Amino acid sequence: AAAAATAATGSTILRKVPRRMASLLELKEIFRNADAVCFDVDSTVIKEEGIDELAKFCGVGDAVAEMTRRAMGGSVTFKAALTARLGLIRPSWEQVQKLISDHPPQLTPGIRELVSRLHQRGIQVFLISGGFQSIVEHVALQVNIPTANVFANRLKFYFNGEYAGFDETQPTAESGGKGKVISHLKEQYHFKKVVMIGDGATDMEACPPADCFIGFGGNVIRKQVKEKAKWYITHFDELLKELEER
Repeated sequence: AAAAATAATGSTILRKVPRRMASLLELKEIFRNADAVCFDVDSTVIKEEGIDELAKFCGVGDAVAEMTRRAMGGSVTFKAALTARLGLIRPSWEQVQKLISDHPPQLTPGIRELVSRLHQRGIQVFLISGGFQSIVEHVALQVNIPTANVFANRLKFYFNGEYAGFDETQPTAESGGKGKVISHLKEQYHFKKVVMIGDGATDMEACPPADCFIGFGGNVIRKQVKEKAKWYITHFDELLKELEER
């Protein structure tokens, strides 16, 4: 009976299905014709979370992981959570450099090829991260993204190299900061179509002003993002194929 009802009203039902599908097709179209693609870094371009790695390296991994869990609950602002965690870690300049040299960030499989392909198509690539400039710039160099295209938080140090806080004026130090960076890029470069790719809620919230959000679950799956993202991938090969086919 259900099949008969579907057949009888097929014209109206069929009209509704493509409309829902079109949203994904439209997102794929935007991605293929983007002016710029912006990537989150932690758990997206790299496999780990930079602040957690820094905390482990400085011997306060468990305490900071607990703070991160509480922050994920949304009861504190991003800046308050960052201030508290860094206040516990208090990384010196030397410790940050040693972390990069001894435990360099591990790139997510497929990211090098994807960035290279985007560049070949004349699409600009940016890294927008709540992580730290020195670590993110190191990542940018590994995937041939100019350091001028990096937006991240800047740690501050005293002349003797001791931790002196972080630059609170950076947009990435605030909740909603990634969206502010994308708005800035649109104004500065007159981009019409900007794509944001990331694993977390802060990445998803950057759309709009981004014209398309692609959820990434290759390293960690955030339930909320997986459920809400219209386009969700678990490997960068899926995006490479999207570029190769057209």
